[in-house]
Amino acid sequence: MENTERTKRKKTGELYRNFIQLVLVGSITGIFAGAIVTLFTILAHEGEHISQNAYAYVRANPAFIPLLLVGLLGGAFLIGVAVNVSSVIRGCAIPQTEGATRGIVPLKWWRDLTLMFACSLLSIFMGLSIGSEGPSVLIGACTGDGVSSALRRNPMIRKYQITGGACVGLAVASNAPLTGMAFAFEEAYKRLTPEVFICSATSVITGMLTRSAIYYLRGAELATTFTSFLFYQLPIKAYGFAVGAGIACGLLGVAFYKLAFLMRKLFKKIQIKQDKRLSHGVRIAVAVVLGGIVSLIAAGVMGGGHSLIESIGTLGGTIEVNTKTAFGLSLVWTLLIISLLKMLITTVNIGSGIPCGIFIPIIAIGAALGGLLNTLWVELGMDKAYCDLMVMICMAAFFTTVVKAPITSIVMICEFTGSFAHLLPVIIAVFIGYLLGEMFRTEGIYEELLEEYEKEINIHEWVREVFTVTVARGALAEKRQVRDILWPVGARVQELERGEEKILPDGDTVLRCGDVLTIVCRTDNSENTREELEHILG
Repeated sequence: MENTERTKRKKTGELYRNFIQLVLVGSITGIFAGAIVTLFTILAHEGEHISQNAYAYVRANPAFIPLLLVGLLGGAFLIGVAVNVSSVIRGCAIPQTEGATRGIVPLKWWRDLTLMFACSLLSIFMGLSIGSEGPSVLIGACTGDGVSSALRRNPMIRKYQITGGACVGLAVASNAPLTGMAFAFEEAYKRLTPEVFICSATSVITGMLTRSAIYYLRGAELATTFTSFLFYQLPIKAYGFAVGAGIACGLLGVAFYKLAFLMRKLFKKIQIKQDKRLSHGVRIAVAVVLGGIVSLIAAGVMGGGHSLIESIGTLGGTIEVNTKTAFGLSLVWTLLIISLLKMLITTVNIGSGIPCGIFIPIIAIGAALGGLLNTLWVELGMDKAYCDLMVMICMAAFFTTVVKAPITSIVMICEFTGSFAHLLPVIIAVFIGYLLGEMFRTEGIYEELLEEYEKEINIHEWVREVFTVTVARGALAEKRQVRDILWPVGARVQELERGEEKILPDGDTVLRCGDVLTIVCRTDNSENTREELEHILG
């Protein structure tokens, strides 16, 4: 009896120590990631204003167009050099970050952070259709990796800190802490465990507090995400418009997905004498010049899309959409042109491999489609008071179809609207968008891009190795189902010995103290993999 009580106290003490460790490392990660990402977002915001003014000046003075092209080519050269130094910053930042959280993609945090920070700012200064959210996720992840290196944490804790930093990056950049946390569960790991929740929640809380402290010290106020929107609860009789929005955005989301990977195929054909480095540079130059031309043609396409989304808000139908007209055309044609150009240039960025963020551009495309649909819905009898909510519904449906992250989409819209009262119509549209993606057999774009990145870079020399590990008393895995444990990448529990009994485990199998597990792993570092397994089971 006394031994049993002592064992229980020991087990409880070990759990407390583990959770306290996660809280501490998560807090430190949040402070550093929050500070760096806040600095990045402030500079990115200023960069968008500078580039908008510069392009407005060039439009008014066409004689400066050649100078603009020279500047774009110079920027493309610098970015081309950077992506050849660090392949991690190539293309969308979020797929590589997801790979890093799972232990698939190795980071050199100081190199990748610096280059992503610089290249993203340069792209924004050049007026390209690039958001700050995606780069912020990678910057936060690199910060988490750096903090983990400084604290000399084990590989498992390092992955938690990378995840926490990534969550901070998204939360700070989008001003949506719950969305940042949802990223960890739905995108990074595809599951929720206590350890992931504790580390990501702690990181996001301290990261957002750090951001608030920086703004306070600067004497600046934290602005609401979108100030031109006013939301009224959609009545049940108007739910048909939400269904229509889900169908339209779902179909266009599928088209966007297909176009993105078509662009990747087209850009891969740009080969310069089998020189990969030069080929990457030429692809980026093409994307930068095209982006500059599109931004010169239509100001609404510039930047990530915050300004575009803000311009579509109507304060609950009390004001008109204030999107700048393109070529002097009507609002409908302007929104149609902006939607198509934004889709085109965003897919060009994805295909070329230019360091870019597509998180907010995807949402902005959904918003533009919402503004376009509102003109039709109002003609069909929808009250103008619901136009702003319909824009948010379209953002969620389009994002879900492309990214396959319905929970993140729903949480994001709840944070943007500041209310859960609009949950049902949002869920309906998100469900339809997700269903259409499944019907057309599209994958989440970040997952697909991560798979392609692994194949292109060939960053690992994987070997198959078998480990035999015993579940210790008080281990993280004890009394948990197999599916609820965050295993090392490529790990599969093949067999379980419990006394004289041999069990073929499945996801529902609950692990007990003394169980001997035979685990087959696809690994490129046996020592690190064994250390991770011992952290989980020992």
